Amino acid sequence: MKVIGIGILSSLFFAVTFVLNRSMELEGGSWLWSASLRYFFMVPFLVLIVAMRGGLPGVKREMTAAPRPFFLWSFVAFVLFYGPLTFSAGYSPGWLVAGTWQLTLVMGVCLAPLFTYNVTSETGEIRTIRHRIPIASLAISSVILVGVVLIQFPHASSVSTKVILLGTLPLVVAAVAYPLGNRKMMNLLGGRLDMFQRVLAMTLMTIPIWLIMALYAWVTIGLPSTSQVVQSLIVAISSGVIATSLFFLATDRVQHDQGKLAAVEATQSFELIFALLGEMLLLSLPLPGPISLIGVLVIIGGLSLHSYQSSLASNK
Repeated sequence: MKVIGIGILSSLFFAVTFVLNRSMELEGGSWLWSASLRYFFMVPFLVLIVAMRGGLPGVKREMTAAPRPFFLWSFVAFVLFYGPLTFSAGYSPGWLVAGTWQLTLVMGVCLAPLFTYNVTSETGEIRTIRHRIPIASLAISSVILVGVVLIQFPHASSVSTKVILLGTLPLVVAAVAYPLGNRKMMNLLGGRLDMFQRVLAMTLMTIPIWLIMALYAWVTIGLPSTSQVVQSLIVAISSGVIATSLFFLATDRVQHDQGKLAAVEATQSFELIFALLGEMLLLSLPLPGPISLIGVLVIIGGLSLHSYQSSLASNK
């Protein structure tokens, strides 16, 4: 499916986050600056893109139509996602962050009962039906998680209790927050904004939170280094603008099919593979052992099953 390819491409650009966030932490940069700078840098690029497409009036209209739920779900999707993600980089290598982040695959599938859809009967009566958890998608996502475990297994003995608590628990929050916030925003907007408009609107809604974080970092730590600013700019363009827009594009196209939506979300498992390669090239991460390589093959196999399942559903 085309959306699967879009999802894999977005995971490539998302992987830049894990590699550079770890790089900034190793250089002594604060996670507060890593998180807030990304969203500050995203704004001018997104404003330019949306303005060129004539979409700024639509952004303003939707942000002011329902400001409270718009802020709430933007906060969940962006702040509760990226804050914990950058915090964890201080306690875990990029491969572990990327690997634990794959919890979002199962979390996304399990969120299905929180959403409803309307069905009109032959008599004209409108009924609201709650989505069910797609068992097949859950099973396939679990296969992918087995691959994630295999990739991380050789490193498990070197992970301390502190790393598990501070490097893993925040990622559990992020793994729930990202698909929840993304899906709630899709429901709220009902397709009235395109992917660039939606990312811009959600970013603008959360800017006050990032300003507070940046101010706190300035007072307690000082200004970020030039290296951290440059790397944050790269993350903003690669992950914040390109990857997020591609991912939203893919999820928007299949938002009414929980199975296909799970398949698109499953493509993010490739972040782990790309992050491993990135750390090997840039941060001198050792070559993964045979068990890790088997895990990579299991992840690819699981994603192939997702794609196959979605293709069967499309042909029905």
